[in-house]
Amino acid sequence: MRDCYTVHKLGQRDENSMMQHVITIQDFSRDEIDRILNRAAELEPVAHTGSSDALSGRILATLFYEPSTRTRLSFDVAMKRLGGDVIDLGAVETSSAVKGENLADTISVISGYADAIVLRHPKEGAARMASEFSSVPVINAGDGAGQHPTQTLLDLYTIRKEGKLNKAKIALVGDLKYGRTVHSLAHALSLYDAEIYLVSPDQLKMPDLMKDGLIESGTEIVETAEIDDVIDVVDVLYLTRIQKERFPDPSEYQAVVGSYKITKETLKDVKDNLIIMHPLPRLNEIDPEVDASRHAMYFRQSFYGVPVRMAILSMVIG
Repeated sequence: MRDCYTVHKLGQRDENSMMQHVITIQDFSRDEIDRILNRAAELEPVAHTGSSDALSGRILATLFYEPSTRTRLSFDVAMKRLGGDVIDLGAVETSSAVKGENLADTISVISGYADAIVLRHPKEGAARMASEFSSVPVINAGDGAGQHPTQTLLDLYTIRKEGKLNKAKIALVGDLKYGRTVHSLAHALSLYDAEIYLVSPDQLKMPDLMKDGLIESGTEIVETAEIDDVIDVVDVLYLTRIQKERFPDPSEYQAVVGSYKITKETLKDVKDNLIIMHPLPRLNEIDPEVDASRHAMYFRQSFYGVPVRMAILSMVIG
């Protein structure tokens, strides 16, 4: 029997087709985010071991122009747990992109094959552009240093499930200049009255435009270059990788790589209920000895991408 659920419109509205795209977290209200998180909680048992035929007969197309492990596979698993099928562009080198086909034409073609498209692309704004040429919903799986809304939603789900989300004290640590995960997350946290600590080297500070937006929303932010200034007061420690691929100048990367590392010693004075998160992959930001700590939530965080993306797919495609 087909799984029954309420279909909600999500994200960016296409004025012509009334189709809903998931492009940026700014397209969502707090109520809409809560609805997604609640739906994910309902679907989590299915995400573990179950199956549903809610999206039986539906097809998801995944187009990844940049490497991905967790996002690609969790969307694949999410669609299959809901009874749907997945078609994958595969390696860019084997696609028509190498023949010179532009993204607009690729999207126009693929949208005729599938009920929704998941797109990751190195150029900021690519997902929004793709939504203008697609006849089906486009879900942004990361556009350069821009946005990664589904990562933000699974991060919020993790914080809500494993800690506290409303009025939490949260440190965003590492690459705050190029890191699309923290760009999306900072905005979403402002909807939940969070106190945000921005921890980064001077070269990788959060862009002023984003900080100004947080301040205008009434969010309290604190900037520092030292993790020791905040680690004993925060509820959530959200670390990010220093992303070599985003740096236009390799010497700039070498100057900041390895700026922060969490070890067991680092955690000696933290709150008992501190949770440590990381969007992964990690390099040397978290020592493997921390993995067994009660504070480590990054592997659970990665799993929560499945029920959250199941929720998004069921609410967009359904």
